[in-house]
Amino acid sequence: MIRYSMLILCLFMLTLVFFTPAFASRHKTVLPNQEIPLINNAIENFLYNNTTNLPGQVIVNVGQIDKHLALPKCPQLEPFIPAGNRLWGKTSIGVRCNSELATWTIYVQTEINVMSDVLHTTRPIATGQIITYEDIAPQNTNLAQLPEGILTDVALIVGKVAATNLPAGQPLRPQMLRAPHVILRGQTVNLVVQGRGFNIQSEGQALADAADGQVIQVRNKSGRIISGLARPNSIVEIRP
Repeated sequence: MIRYSMLILCLFMLTLVFFTPAFASRHKTVLPNQEIPLINNAIENFLYNNTTNLPGQVIVNVGQIDKHLALPKCPQLEPFIPAGNRLWGKTSIGVRCNSELATWTIYVQTEINVMSDVLHTTRPIATGQIITYEDIAPQNTNLAQLPEGILTDVALIVGKVAATNLPAGQPLRPQMLRAPHVILRGQTVNLVVQGRGFNIQSEGQALADAADGQVIQVRNKSGRIISGLARPNSIVEIRP
């Protein structure tokens, strides 16, 4: 009986030892740290997959993450674009972990460069000069370092007129160019009114310069001022 009582007492003491907070703290499950290179890889894959529509070669540079940063290992890393940021130039990308074992979020500085052939002027161009193929040439340039709207299509430049003086080496934007005038101020024009089953023509005098498709005012022979659309061959189209 005494031996049985001693055995019960020993089991009770062992229970107290193993279930004290200190013992539980020393023996709780500790997750391994998240590998930093895996975070870098997740960001790079995310950026390359989401920039395939950009016009050029995309080059991603992920900023350095503190190697002493201790994050619980995440089974599924989730990169995301923070509100107000965009996948262009210097930006910040978030990476979060939402699992049963770990919940954390970090932000990593990233630079996204887009290298593309950008058309630059090869020589000075004066205001009003029509741009030809010889006036422009491509240069491999980082679009992320240029203003928005830079032109990369030759068809949108050649044949247009310089709206201002352009120095050599200037990348071109739409506001620097305009369509050539098809009608000049003071020019005699043909007023054409077309409708279903009729066609009326008369003459008038243009009161301004206008490119194809622009609205222009014309004074007709009776002195009345009317508006129409400028067209090539000195025609002003009047819509009934």
